Order: sequence, then C-alpha cells, then structure tokens
Amino acid sequence: MTPTRVASAVPAPLALETLRDTYRAGLLSDCVPFWLRHGLDREHGGVFTCLDRDGSRYDSDKSVWFQGRFGWLLGTLCTDVEPRAEWLAGSRSCVEFLERHGFDTDGRMFFIVTRDGRPVRKRRYVFSEMFAALAFAAYAAAADDRARAEAALDVFERACTRLETPGGIEPKLVTATRATAGFGGPMIVLGTGQALRAAFARLGDTAAITRVNARIDAAVQAIATNFVRPELEAVLESVLADGTPDLEHAEGRLVNPGHAIEGAWFMMQEGIDRQDRSLVDLGLTMLRWTWKLGWDEEFGGILYFRDVLGKPVTEYWHDMKFWWPQNEAIIATLMAWDLTGDETFRRWHAQAHDWAFRHLADREQGEWYGWARRDGTPTHQAKGSLWKGPFHLPRMHLVCWQLLERRLARRVSDDKLATP
Repeated sequence: MTPTRVASAVPAPLALETLRDTYRAGLLSDCVPFWLRHGLDREHGGVFTCLDRDGSRYDSDKSVWFQGRFGWLLGTLCTDVEPRAEWLAGSRSCVEFLERHGFDTDGRMFFIVTRDGRPVRKRRYVFSEMFAALAFAAYAAAADDRARAEAALDVFERACTRLETPGGIEPKLVTATRATAGFGGPMIVLGTGQALRAAFARLGDTAAITRVNARIDAAVQAIATNFVRPELEAVLESVLADGTPDLEHAEGRLVNPGHAIEGAWFMMQEGIDRQDRSLVDLGLTMLRWTWKLGWDEEFGGILYFRDVLGKPVTEYWHDMKFWWPQNEAIIATLMAWDLTGDETFRRWHAQAHDWAFRHLADREQGEWYGWARRDGTPTHQAKGSLWKGPFHLPRMHLVCWQLLERRLARRVSDDKLATP
C-alpha cells in the first residue's frame, strides 16, 4: 500500500533563541532525565537501553555500545555544562561496567552482554571499542583520571590498528573475489578522535593529542580520497579495497545519507578545529550532495538508503525514517548555516528540525520514537533498543545548543561594538 502524500509548506526558520531553548530543554529536561530515571542499572551498573514508550524495560540484555556512549555523554556534560554529581556517577557506572564485563580475553570487546555482564554476542567490528574509548576519555576529563585517559588512548589506537591492518577485521566478503572498504571505519575514527582530542586538551596531554591527530589525518585522507566521489556527487558507503567505486553491484552503489551527513559535520568540525577552510568546504560539499540524495521531497525526512544511480535498493528498510539520520541532518545543516550564512542551509535545517520534532518527539512520555515509515508514522513506540539509546539525540541537543549559544554571544558582542 502506497502511503498518502501529505503536502506541506517549507516551515519558516525559528528564532535562534527559540531553537537554543528547544535544544537545551530537550537535553536537560527531557532526554537525559529520561535515561537516568529509566535506564541506569543501580544493581549491576551500566545502562539498559531496551525501553518501551514509558521507560519500562522490555529486555534486560545490555548493548556494550551504549555503555560507552552514555558514559561519554554524562562525562561530557560534566565538562561542557556543569559538574553534577549524578552525571559523574552515571558516567563512572558505565565505565566500570565496561571494565568488568566489556572485554573478551583476546582484548576485543563484546556487542551484547546480559544484565550482570555475561557475554551474549560478539561482532567483528570495532564500534564497541571506539565507544568505550569515548567513555574512558570523557570520564577521565571530568574526574581528572589519568589512568582512564591512558586506557582511552590504548583502546582507540588498538581499534585503529585493527581497521588499518589487512585482515585485522574479519572480512565481510570473500576477499579473493571482492575486497571492499567501508565508510564507517574512517568516519568513526574521525568522530572518536575529535572527542578524545577534546578530552586530552582538558587534561593538558599534548602527546596524546599528537597521536590522536595522526589517526585523524589518516581518516580524513581516506574519506576524501576513497569515499567522496565528485564524478558521482555522492559519498559512497563502500568502495573496493583499492578505493574505486563498485558500481556493478547494488552494495557498491549504496549511499547511507545519515552516515554521509554525520561524516559531513565531522569534517566541518575538523576544519573549525584546525582552522582549515578546505576541510570545512569538503564537509559542506558532502552535505550538499547528500541532502539532494537523502531528503525525501515527497514526504520529508532523511531516507535510510539510496542508490547513487537511482537503481533499486535491496535493503527492505531503505525508505524508512530512523531517528539518527534526522539528528545528524539537524546538526549538519545548522553548522553549515553558521559557517556560511547561506540561507539554503538554514531552510534545510528548518525542514529537518520541523519534520523530526513533528513525527518523532513524544511530547507526553518524553524522548523520541526511533523508527518511522516513509510517511512519518512510527512503526512502534519503543524509545530504545540494543541499537538506539542515549547518544545521537542528546548529542544533537548538546551540539546545537552549544552552537547557538556561541552564535547568539557573537551577535551580542557585535551589537555592543556597533553601539556608539
């Protein structure tokens, strides 16, 4: 059955003060309290993420990803917002749970464990390791814990080495037939590296920053050389191992708009951090191309997958609207407008913000629904799963709030300078 199209006008951009207050309240009055109230396991430590609409738990297994992600969020709030004891204790709970239960005997990490930490599933990727590094670094900066800072760098570098070493990660395909490389690898190195660099800067650890920057440099180079394809005006989700596109096969033509847009604002942020306009421009280009491919002109919202040549996409959820691509689009478009003043980006931000808050925000029970059909109807009302938890949404609130605070502060400063 084809969804009924609901035509709507492009929303007018909201006042900057209204947006700032919306993101601040979304973080501090909605999202973080929801997860602290319903998610924290006060018996075994760490956080549950399989929560129904009202916060009740429907599965007691724990995502190792989210022990790291929530540990990072709470530690970052302590350094970027204010040092609340509840936040620091929650971050420490996640970090300690990871230390006790997250690592296998080979040094790699699990993906799912039971409530009390017994292993259930282990995957071949390094995302659990990257998110653990985030938690260790954020907690270290908040608590001035040098041992956890060293652990963060160690886990991060070992994960990077696995990504860089041929065979370091078990290949998805038979490499003798088809060897590929994924965008997710360098993108997670870039994003994780930026968070670690910020934590090490607070700790005054310049040697660690130098080591992290070397990993970031390699990630930026891989993204720019292999996955950003000017001839296609697209950021591909995977390429052949030699960096060339594989347009003969459906998987090689995939664009994951959420990933590409997330990578775009990471790239813009790297340009800001290094005062390198070429990196900002690269991020802006990635956003422009991906918005054109990923924004659903008929129903609104960011689609999950697109084929770069417009051919059929085989993944059955390709036209669904997940929460996290909407979060990334809201960050990226706001950042792009702030950097350029281009009203196109402000209009895109208004569209992304309006669609997501209208369809996914739960104004009665708090937090957001995670999964919607193409027309924006939620497929169910759960607030979390082993893949959805307190990360993309609260990070969106935090980044956008901080960006708008700086923007408004600059405006006040400019007004003062202009006063005779």
